[in-house]
Amino acid sequence: MSVIDALAARLRSELGSDQVITDRQRLRTYECDGLTHYRVVPALVVLPHSSAEAALTVRACAEARVPFVARGSGTGLSGGALPHADGVLIVTSQLRSIVSLDPADERATVQPGVINLQVSEAVRDFGYYYAPDPSSQQICSIGGNVAENSGGAHCLKYGFTTNHVTGIEMVTPDGDLVRLGGAAPDTPGYDLLGAFVGSEGTLGIATEVTVRLTRLPETVRTLLAAFHSTDQAGAATSAIIAAGVIPAAIEMMDALSIEAAESAVHCGYPAGAGAVLVVELDGPLAEVQAQFDEVTRLCAEHGSFETRVAADDTERALIWRGRKSAFAAVGRISPDYIVQDGVIPRTALPEVLRRINEVAASHGVRVANVFHAGDGNLHPLVLFDDTVPGESGRAETVSGAILDLCIEFGGSITGEHGVGVDKARYMPRMFTDDDLETMQLLRCAFDPLSLANPGKVFPTPRLCGERPGRRQGAHPLQEAGVAEVF
Repeated sequence: MSVIDALAARLRSELGSDQVITDRQRLRTYECDGLTHYRVVPALVVLPHSSAEAALTVRACAEARVPFVARGSGTGLSGGALPHADGVLIVTSQLRSIVSLDPADERATVQPGVINLQVSEAVRDFGYYYAPDPSSQQICSIGGNVAENSGGAHCLKYGFTTNHVTGIEMVTPDGDLVRLGGAAPDTPGYDLLGAFVGSEGTLGIATEVTVRLTRLPETVRTLLAAFHSTDQAGAATSAIIAAGVIPAAIEMMDALSIEAAESAVHCGYPAGAGAVLVVELDGPLAEVQAQFDEVTRLCAEHGSFETRVAADDTERALIWRGRKSAFAAVGRISPDYIVQDGVIPRTALPEVLRRINEVAASHGVRVANVFHAGDGNLHPLVLFDDTVPGESGRAETVSGAILDLCIEFGGSITGEHGVGVDKARYMPRMFTDDDLETMQLLRCAFDPLSLANPGKVFPTPRLCGERPGRRQGAHPLQEAGVAEVF
């Protein structure tokens, strides 16, 4: 009996056969996440129904020396939840209880399978909501948000997932249940909670998450400003922030992404726009009105030829509908596309967008730009047709060149989608060998057997028994012939 067969038999006996999947066709359901051009069929899928069952599963994997990968809703865009061909995929979608709501303390505790938007819906009647809002918030899970440190349109003002998580119950890579942080704003000692959020499943699996709740604002105003070019829209974005105004969100779409959104959802954005900004302001009424006047003035000064203001929630939803649908809408104008994710300083937006267009044109590839302009988090969508020989290769080249541009301008290769398997090869372009070794040492402190989500984040993963900086000397398990570098 193989190791996987024995592990499957053990887990069936301890969990139940309906929670352990070995059928090849059912396994293929989990072969990729939202980044569909990477596909791996897992050897085994397990669906725990409780924290204890998740811990039991990880402990069994550790004892069998079998790698494991955690998966939430599968909406990730970096291949972070890509399965291991010889490992176990632990799907947390059945852990979907809201454990507690404490509006008085502005806290909620939820299991990792709870959908992002459900948290806001659960506390709206108390006058609160959960601020981090990825575009996929109707389907993405809190556990996945924690793994990737997900963002969203309103993170310009309110911060990313890490700013809204105060405590976690987690399963360590050897199968123990431990807690990091709690309900209090901060805990003494090293910030292990901060290390865990955004670690992409390489340090363990979250089984409960305590999050901050944010008071619903008194007033929200949303406007759409149309420009003839992305240069003008980028300059307006920088001017707004430089004036001391921090909107809840500033989103930009270029002409190609507007075309896609119009085709998909008929959002009615101004005809002839080379770019639009969606700007949302929230807070006390007097403050929002003063900021609104400043924003409209600055947009006009930088070339806005039309400004629309949402009169009510219906019009606000229509303005956001085009932006929220943009990623999926691009499928209307291209059979295939790569979703990229990088960060640059706001002031570099006009130049970087021009450079992106130049690189795309030189390779005969189109790029649609839709992104969080306020914090410089780019989401270029590199379009191609995989049935045309050479197009996918040119798209990959352009995608990599965009990340190089982000680094060149002092930015980052990811803002909110994570590194996963997709960008691991770019890590040495941003970090030194010493930087990467230090990260690996932290990972090894949590996962000495290198079983948790192996092959992600690091370009050249190594076993924790190897000596830092030298990459020599085998791990004892390798010497015993029972482990390899995954």
